[in-house]
Amino acid sequence: MSTREEHAIVLDFLPHGYPLDDRPSHQKTAIVQAIGKNHLILLELVPKRELAMQSQEVVYIGSDKREKIHHINGKLPLSKLTQTGKNELEFALNKIIDDNEERFVGFFNNAPPLSSRMHSLELIPGLGKKRMWEIIEERRGDPFKSFEDLKTRISLMPDPKKAIIRRIIQEFEGTEKHFLFVGQ
Repeated sequence: MSTREEHAIVLDFLPHGYPLDDRPSHQKTAIVQAIGKNHLILLELVPKRELAMQSQEVVYIGSDKREKIHHINGKLPLSKLTQTGKNELEFALNKIIDDNEERFVGFFNNAPPLSSRMHSLELIPGLGKKRMWEIIEERRGDPFKSFEDLKTRISLMPDPKKAIIRRIIQEFEGTEKHFLFVGQ
């Protein structure tokens, strides 16, 4: 499976590069911090000269002709994300999940066990063994159709969208052994 992104959502635009970069200003380039829409990879992009970007703007970063992005510097660790980028991250994740609700609901419908002692559903913040078994039992009869359907059919279900966002951020932190949503 390829982890190439076609589109990214701008989290922060740094027209003069990173503030702590001690190179002379004529050597600095503008930087765009973004998240890929499909594989949820944090990326550092270099925009074309004289272009300004807005937070939450969607930009094409695929292999065809790019209108706004000159090149991709590479993956960006969460620790290098600016405060603005961190603030915008949750908004971007909300939009990505809203636009792809079927994909994320599909996780609850198809999540497999990781071992005989651990299930991938248990890796979602707020879901313990009891909720996991409820979800497994409920999905056997009829798959979940939406987050609302999931919350209705599972008693005391934490907000699935917020739980997924928390899990994605945990995966960005790099301390997780298993990656459920973030591409490598």
